[in-house]
Amino acid sequence: MPPMELVGRSLLQAAGSASTAAPRGGRERGGGGLCFASLGGRQGRRTVRSKAPVGALAERVVLTPAPAERVARPEAHPQSVAARAVVTVRRKRKVEVKEQVAEQMDAYADRVGRSVLLELISTETDPRKGGPKKSKKSKLVGWFEKRDVKAELVVYTAEFTVDAAFGEPGAVTVLNQHQLEFFIESILVEGFPSGPAHFTCNSWVQPTRVDPAPRVFFTNRPYLPSKTPPGLRELRRRELKELRGSGTGVRKITDRAYDYDVYNDLGNPDKGAGFERPVLGGDKLPYPRRMRTARPSTVTDEGAESRVEYPEPIYVSRDEEFEEGKNEMLSEGAIKALLHNFMPLLVSSVSPDSRDFAGFHDVDNLFKEGLRLKQALHDQLFQKIPFVRKIQENSEGLLRYDTPDIIKKDKFAWLRDDEFARQALAGINPVNIERLQVFPPVSKLDPAVYGPPESAITEEHIIGNLDGMSVQQALEENKLYMLDYHDIFMPFLDRINSLDGRKAYGTRTLFFLTAGGTLKPIAIELCLPPMTDDCKRAKRVFTPPADATSIWLWQLAKAHVCSNDAGVHQLINHWLRTHACMEPFIIAAHRQMSAMHPIFKLLKPHMRYTLKINALARQILINGDGVIESGFTPGRYCMEMSSFAYDNLWRLDQEGLPADLIGRGMAVEDASQPHGLRLLIEDYPYATDGLLLWSAIARWCEAYVAAYYPSDEAVQDDYELQSWYTEAVQVGHPDKRDAPWWPRLTTAGDLASLLTTLVWLCSAQHAALNFGQYPLGGYIPNRPPLMRRLVPAEGDPEYEHLVADPHRFYLSALPSLTQTTTFMTVIDTLSTHSADEQYLGERPNEEWTADPAALAAAREFAAEVRRAEEEIERRNADPSRRNRCGAGVLPYELMAPSSGPGITCRGVPNSVTI
Repeated sequence: MPPMELVGRSLLQAAGSASTAAPRGGRERGGGGLCFASLGGRQGRRTVRSKAPVGALAERVVLTPAPAERVARPEAHPQSVAARAVVTVRRKRKVEVKEQVAEQMDAYADRVGRSVLLELISTETDPRKGGPKKSKKSKLVGWFEKRDVKAELVVYTAEFTVDAAFGEPGAVTVLNQHQLEFFIESILVEGFPSGPAHFTCNSWVQPTRVDPAPRVFFTNRPYLPSKTPPGLRELRRRELKELRGSGTGVRKITDRAYDYDVYNDLGNPDKGAGFERPVLGGDKLPYPRRMRTARPSTVTDEGAESRVEYPEPIYVSRDEEFEEGKNEMLSEGAIKALLHNFMPLLVSSVSPDSRDFAGFHDVDNLFKEGLRLKQALHDQLFQKIPFVRKIQENSEGLLRYDTPDIIKKDKFAWLRDDEFARQALAGINPVNIERLQVFPPVSKLDPAVYGPPESAITEEHIIGNLDGMSVQQALEENKLYMLDYHDIFMPFLDRINSLDGRKAYGTRTLFFLTAGGTLKPIAIELCLPPMTDDCKRAKRVFTPPADATSIWLWQLAKAHVCSNDAGVHQLINHWLRTHACMEPFIIAAHRQMSAMHPIFKLLKPHMRYTLKINALARQILINGDGVIESGFTPGRYCMEMSSFAYDNLWRLDQEGLPADLIGRGMAVEDASQPHGLRLLIEDYPYATDGLLLWSAIARWCEAYVAAYYPSDEAVQDDYELQSWYTEAVQVGHPDKRDAPWWPRLTTAGDLASLLTTLVWLCSAQHAALNFGQYPLGGYIPNRPPLMRRLVPAEGDPEYEHLVADPHRFYLSALPSLTQTTTFMTVIDTLSTHSADEQYLGERPNEEWTADPAALAAAREFAAEVRRAEEEIERRNADPSRRNRCGAGVLPYELMAPSSGPGITCRGVPNSVTI
């Protein structure tokens, strides 16, 4: 695919489209939004707003030039109750001309009877009619009068008179007889003896021409299924049935249904054999399931679903769409993406020789000067494309890239071995380092296919770097550690290396833990599938250099390790573990647990935006010839490698932080330690900070579960809860449904543990793997995502090129100029926080639940998250912690919970939002 087409379909452009996006859900940080958490730390802190009387609250949210009109209430009969519903509608900030016309038409139609109608549903049943008690339908007042109001939040009212025996309102139905959908933020019902009833809606209401059934919103009071008031039981059942959908038919953008499908839409066989991609999901290539869209099949392959290419919207349930604040951030990234990629493409099209970096100064100039052109090349571009001058004149700032954090403190840090090792503990991918327990390392692959399983690293290779220890002594004293990417890459290497401009090895890297608590690399093994029984090039071992030539060979070996690491990070640890594997749990939650369910209420902020960002990923990131395939060494085999990892490595019972650390040999159980674990590398920033947040999440989940499940039997008898977990496993992960390791869900402890793992993966784990991508990976020599040359051996023609011009050979092995700038632009956006981000411990307001015990537990959770952030700040200032403090050493802030908008290399959002 031409590079410009790739850019056009990149995340940065795609996410800029707001054609079907909802307005933002939260107020901008610092904009006065309600929340119950005041997180410490840096910019973006929020403050607690005291809870005002209900009447005052209703008046305060009226953001119109005039207060909401008070319709004269009817004289209440002694045996009746006069009630009022205050409905807050959020309008779009940016409206197309057609929508403006339609809005005016709706306003005039409202005046002549095509109105928005509300109906109150009681928690009690009517013994005479058998169903729930209902009010008469009441018109929403003020739509015509406020048709020209420019405020984002507009408040309308509806008046009701009900029998005194009506009981407590438990639900509200909304019937939209207008032509346009609209977004309800909240409904507040006042006037009942039981007190005000809050309905946190945050949802689109479709017009009756789209959906003739009224929308149902439940009160914020949580109910287990067995404790559902009788008036709401049938409504609860019907609402879940609506969300499950029929399982048939193509999904429309206005639908609300949640269902499952395999990944059969990544390729486009109608464009030719080069665009075919295998289906992920099934016996051949196991994979978790994704959101069903049910588009027609392609013409040439009935098993492949036709693609929706950017800028056409891809289906997710209507309320899963990005809100305006998120889209505005991504739109700004789209402008930068276009400019950042347009100029390199022009340069390479006019001057093919400029596709490679001539020297490191060319890389540095991306941050210093942007893409300044030599005069001769300048003139050629102006002659061929006259508007280039205007682009360069008007966009000088945008053509420069922000300087990545990795070179801000020390321009040459990336060259040092200690920094290479430090990033295994505190970098973008700190979750693959493991303790070496057997020497030499041994592969688990079939030796009949891949040769002898033992590594070629011998004691002679490493004995001189063990501070006088023997190998056995170093093993016993937990001094040896490893990054092992041999088995994940080896089955794909022949196919990868046959691709044009792609070269890879299966790598193993050994590290020694020094007395100062830092790691140093002591050996790197580069492996290829053996061509013969005694193939010397199948396993090559490199050790720290002793002369000029070996320095460059060692640097190339480290670059191949980084390329392996980048691929595993993006395809497995980031995409598979925190995006794809979480999607079935989110789909199942919406299908099987009511919005009234207390566990759904706990999980809701941790599901925000994930289905949408995953859908966009299928459009322009993980699709055939998309950003990931174009930017990483495995190329078109990226997703097959991800499937291989899912089949052979992924287990939910090992996804929690303590289990992961123990499984990698990085920690042992120790009840005397604060978190019940003793780390074998004490200064392991990812683990030490992660355990602070893990423990906070665990205590929050335990307290919350205890408030609703007084016994294990209560967990077993909760059919919505059990249906959620069963469906997520059996239908969402069907290729692994029979695995014996799935956690059980029979006790309150089981439930708290499961919730802790899911919340951890959606929040802290994702943040640790995502928001450092540009700060640490934006300087490509530090962490090349792909390699274009193998390491030459003496006697190869390329070996002479390396000796003659080593730094140019090294740069020619890294991504080209266009590959570099495209990759940098993508990870720039992936590392950016939007202004409407909601961080760990935060919720937009306290009306998410009416349960005082749950609110108290949530406040304590927020306070513990704040204390964790303060501790992280202290650690980053402690010079004894050499993996996060020192000359040229970056602090480790990826687990610091709060952040302002932009690229900050910190911040833990509640959910997978990017």
